[in-house]
Amino acid sequence: MTAVRPDIAPKQAPAATKFPTGFVWGAATAAYQVEGAAAEDGRTPSIWDTFSRTPGKVRNGDTGDIAADHYHRYRDDVALMKQLGLKAYRFSISWSRVQPTGRGPAVERGLDFYRKLVDELLEAGIAPVATLYHWDLPQELEDAGGWPQRVTTDRFADYAVIMAGALGDRVATWTTFNEPWCSAFLGYGSGVHAPGRTEPASALRAAHHLNLAHGRAIEVLRDQLPAGAQTSVTLNLHQVRPLTASAADADAARRIDAVGNRIFTGPMLRGEYPEDLLTDTAHLVDWSKLVQDGDLAAISRPVDVLGINYYTPTLVSTPEKGEAGSGNDVHGSSQFSPWPGSDHVAFHLAEGKARTAMDWPIDPDGLYNLLMDVTRDHPGLPLMVTENGAAFDDYVSPEGRVEDPERIDYLHGHLDAVQRAVADGADVRGYFLWSLMDNFEWAYGYSKRFGTVYVDYASQRRIPKASAYWYSDVIRRHALPESDLG
Repeated sequence: MTAVRPDIAPKQAPAATKFPTGFVWGAATAAYQVEGAAAEDGRTPSIWDTFSRTPGKVRNGDTGDIAADHYHRYRDDVALMKQLGLKAYRFSISWSRVQPTGRGPAVERGLDFYRKLVDELLEAGIAPVATLYHWDLPQELEDAGGWPQRVTTDRFADYAVIMAGALGDRVATWTTFNEPWCSAFLGYGSGVHAPGRTEPASALRAAHHLNLAHGRAIEVLRDQLPAGAQTSVTLNLHQVRPLTASAADADAARRIDAVGNRIFTGPMLRGEYPEDLLTDTAHLVDWSKLVQDGDLAAISRPVDVLGINYYTPTLVSTPEKGEAGSGNDVHGSSQFSPWPGSDHVAFHLAEGKARTAMDWPIDPDGLYNLLMDVTRDHPGLPLMVTENGAAFDDYVSPEGRVEDPERIDYLHGHLDAVQRAVADGADVRGYFLWSLMDNFEWAYGYSKRFGTVYVDYASQRRIPKASAYWYSDVIRRHALPESDLG
């Protein structure tokens, strides 16, 4: 039964445009952010365990050791998902929980957790959507060189075989990677994410090997999964805008589009790296040696759907001679750039926009434009919004409620953007809200709350926020209200 909080339930549903038949309504989480149980049942450290335990890397010294304790509370969490009416749950698998060294046989106790989670979801009528990798490389593989090393693609293909064999009979939708841009360029470029390395050339090598690992995993999944199973990858495509109409700012936008977007969409969807990217970064890597025979054919194996994560647009310029570049690219503060070959570009936050608790401008038109851009560049490609949401300074009222009208406004605006894109020809198949619950927000620790379910970390009590009930009502309607009734 869909949850409806009486005090915010609509008195009368106004006329509203329905979302397409079969449109999937879901919410998403990631393993290290919610599971906890960091050293239980054979799990060994991932790069995020190591990074979060390194002094100064994560706000307040927070770690994911306990997180939202989803490992022990998954049954209650699934029951809450069912109460809210979710139709799908996008989760990721902790590689070091099921294959502690990143090589060799799996640990059955680790696999059993995901088997039980999937069974619970299916029993509740919720479709499981599994992501193989959400940034948590086993530490042993990082010690051997990590993603800048080509051999890591072999390890990932082996891991994909294990997971397809364990869950392929019950999980119909598989995602290889979540936001490989972050893994490559925040992990190995700016160092604000695990493993915290600041090596521009390594970041580019990591990007290529993540692309190759994606293609190899798609081959494994197509070979191992039943007919009808769907494969995908999720990219945090940057909706890049020049600050002015000048040629210099247009070039800045081109550069960031190349290293922020086309470095993945080019090989994955076209079977080629863009020439301007190769030119911009030629002083850092020899692409003719990095990309070996057969790599591009492997990377460009077709996917059934492209996942798109969107939070805020990217506004850029080329500084005048003598002026500094960088600025706030919304990807964390570092003296090192995550934009190899384009570290001189300046980033700006749009003026006149409301901001989230992350200080990110709220701009639903950016999502609309992004969906339409991808539709124009890759016609006929099914799309899924796999992450979209906002952090705000949520708190529990004396009455025990969490009112978050700003999040409701955010979701309303962005779902309206999705609906406009669909009306204008984008083949958007579903929407996954980020996030189901408050969790470990990477380098921000527990200081930022993205969930529609509030987590009291001391007691692990879950409290659905007003936005959770609002979203539940949208799911029930399969339509967005014409006005905010929340």
